[in-house]
Order: sequence, then C-alpha cells, then structure tokens
Amino acid sequence: MTLRSRISDLFDGAYERVLHHEIGDGPDHVAIIQDGNRRYARRKGSEAPDGHRAGADTTERVLDWCAELGVEELTLYAFSTENFDRPQEELDPLFDLLERKLREFADADRVHEQGVCIRALGEVDRLPDRVREAVRYAEERTEGYDDFTLNIALAYGGRNELLGAVRAVARDVADGDLAADEVGVAEVESRLYRRPVRDVDLIIRTGGDERTSNFLPWHANGNEAAAYFCSPYWPEFSKVDFLRSIRTYEAREESWRRARTKRAAALVRAVAEVELDEARAVAARLRDRLPGETSEVDAALEAGGTTGAGETAD
Repeated sequence: MTLRSRISDLFDGAYERVLHHEIGDGPDHVAIIQDGNRRYARRKGSEAPDGHRAGADTTERVLDWCAELGVEELTLYAFSTENFDRPQEELDPLFDLLERKLREFADADRVHEQGVCIRALGEVDRLPDRVREAVRYAEERTEGYDDFTLNIALAYGGRNELLGAVRAVARDVADGDLAADEVGVAEVESRLYRRPVRDVDLIIRTGGDERTSNFLPWHANGNEAAAYFCSPYWPEFSKVDFLRSIRTYEAREESWRRARTKRAAALVRAVAEVELDEARAVAARLRDRLPGETSEVDAALEAGGTTGAGETAD
C-alpha cells in the first residue's frame, strides 16, 4: 500500500467516525438505485458482467452497514422492466449473477444470524426459470424471519405497478365487489406488488443521475422520502457515502420537525385569540403528536391567553 493510500484510508476512517457522531437513529427503510455498474466496468476496460459482479460485492457491504445502524428494511433496485431491452449477451450473465447471489444470500450464515427475510418485488414471472426458482428458494429459506427485511426489486416498474393496481380496483368495482366510494389508500395498496413492510424514508441513487427512475413511486414519493444522489458508481459506493445519505435524511427530518412545530404554534395562537378553552384542547392534541417539541406551542398558548385576557378586561 502506498503512502497516499494509507493517508486516504486514515482520513476516511476519521471521517466515518465524525459522521457516526453526527447521526442519530436514522431511517427505518432505505431504498437504493444501484446505478453505474456498466460505466464502472467500461472505465476499468472490462465488460458489463464484471461491473455487475463488483456491484454485488457492494450490496453485501451495505447489508452489514444497515445492520450496524439499525436500519430495519432495505430495498434494492436490482433489475427494472426497462432492463429487458438490454442485449441478450449482457442479460444472460446478469441473470446468472442474480440466481447465484439469491442462493448465496439464502444460505449465508449472517442472513440467518441476523434474521433477514428476503422478498422479491416486481413481475417475477417475466424472469427466466432459473431466476424464479432462486427467488422461490431464497424466500422460502428466510420466510420465518422478521428482524430485517431485504426487498429485491426484480423486473420492477413503478408505473406498471400503479397501473396494475388501478386496473384491479376498476375490475372489482365493475364486478360489484367494491363500491366506487370505498376506494381509498388501503384498497390501492392491497393491489400493489408484494409491497414493502414500511414506507420508504430514504432513497439513494449512485452514479451521478439525479432522478428516481420509476422506483417505488407509491412508497417513496407518496411518503415524501428524502433523496440522496451521489456521483460514485455503485461498485465504488462507500460507507462514508452511506453515512452521508443518513445525515441528509436526518437533516431533512429535523427541518420538517421545526416546520411542523412552527405551524402548530401558529395554529394555537390563532385559536387562542378567539377561544382560549379550544386553544388548550388543540395544544393538548399537538403535544401528543409533537413529543419533546412543544415549547413553541406552550408559548403560543400563553401569549394567546394573555392577549385574550386583556381583551376581556377591556
């Protein structure tokens, strides 16, 4: 190892420790668009399958990082419906890799030690028989676990997922099994692909593109998930990059908490100017929803009560 490499490793290690101190509980559900495998291979003068294999090594490291940080669910965009348009000479090695990694994950000691449940999301029936069989094997081997959920998006397309759910709802309404005025969030969700256990809190994309590419539109965009875009290709994605993404999520959450608290305080002030008893009731409900962040609400209630008392005295 060169001196420059040693210095770089020391710097990265120190920066990791700094980032660890800066982040708190982190997100429950992280979703990742693993972009850049082919570009990584081209830059190395290799073929696309070599890039996919290098990316698979990164995936294994990310699983360890999630376990370390207490992330409870991870969804990986492994193969999209658009990927079927790639040349067959690239698809066959990729399908071979998916088959092998699914079986390796299903048999890995750490998967069973950490209680990882593996699930496939997408139009799995469109995949080759050998990949479908590997999916079945991985799901059956891990179906009894619930400590950590690993969703692997295979033959996945968010627009197709939503379209299929809408068509299913329309059929049920037409058949008289569902009334049109009963259609709501639960009815749509129940007709999506085998869905994630939790809504997505953070979506990460590597490779430099700043778009979510039809990935989990209901569970990520619908939940207004934080998004983190970074330039390293997926095989180069590091723990520092991952910790930065967690920090981005937490900064967004803190900003939202401040905004919600300010809106709550404004609501209490507005109600207190009219009716103090109602303001107290509103403030009590907000305290339940904003635990530990009610100082502004209490101040608004006190200010409103003072203003209201003064107006009554006049």
